[in-house]
Amino acid sequence: MADTTKEKIIDLADHLIRTKGFNAFSYADISAPLAIKNAAVHYHFPTKGDLGISVIERELQSLALHIRKWEKMPEDQQLKKLIDIFQQRSKLGTICLVGSLTPDYDTLPAPMQAKVQEMCTGILQWMTQCLEKGRAQQRLHFEGEAYDRALMVLSNLLSSLLLSRVLGGNTFQRMSKQLAKDLI
Repeated sequence: MADTTKEKIIDLADHLIRTKGFNAFSYADISAPLAIKNAAVHYHFPTKGDLGISVIERELQSLALHIRKWEKMPEDQQLKKLIDIFQQRSKLGTICLVGSLTPDYDTLPAPMQAKVQEMCTGILQWMTQCLEKGRAQQRLHFEGEAYDRALMVLSNLLSSLLLSRVLGGNTFQRMSKQLAKDLI
């Protein structure tokens, strides 16, 4: 039962972070919908930072799993798979953890800041390698350093989710379609 409760807490915290932001929810926002006491949340996660780290760690595991699945695909297809994940987020009306946690970065506990850095660095390292290999194979086309392009791609994906919240409609599709055209 404890593992189930713990997973439900992580699931709900993940959703709250992606919809409201890390600083905009409390343990009461988790305990009430799950019909548990705040003490039960504290049992699994003594601090809110501990809970945030668990959410990030789960996201890192999911990303690593995706990357392993994609590694045999051509690089342009790998990037399309990443864009598909962001598109799913857009359809759900949520944003990615990076997009949600980076604005709160300075207010996060130091261990959680380290996890956010790890997440950002990991995504950028993978994307840089993917871009470099894709350009070498002539599947991707761009000027400049691959790391700089990875920064541009990630910032485009992050902002497309944020702007979709405000502008609605097909904002994400328009931005991601142009991003793909600029690379392929």
